[in-house]
Amino acid sequence: VQLQASGGGVVEPGGSLRLSCAASGSIFSITHMSWFRQTPGEEREWVAGIETGRSPNYADFVKGRFIVTRDNAKNTLDLQMNSLRPEDTAVYYCKVYVFQDARGPQWTFWGQGTQVTVSS
Repeated sequence: VQLQASGGGVVEPGGSLRLSCAASGSIFSITHMSWFRQTPGEEREWVAGIETGRSPNYADFVKGRFIVTRDNAKNTLDLQMNSLRPEDTAVYYCKVYVFQDARGPQWTFWGQGTQVTVSS
């Protein structure tokens, strides 16, 4: 399974960016797709995610600013980031939980990360 993340860049405080993550390869079903982020010297932290058939969930620090959407037919996960703050600067990673066949097991895969920098 390959995860291709895109959409990072440099934006001024208050601006917006949209990240996309596309999963491809040997996929029978995806049960969960999420975005995480990490800054140097810090633990990777969960940002937002969608479990199949359920509503999106968000970390408190992005609620009201970020919107996560998932296209089950295309195996994609997008993160619309609005009202960006300097503290949102990080490398953003997508993570998926995948069944590669009907009998399992469930595997987790990470994307390569995309840099988001919020700076004036």
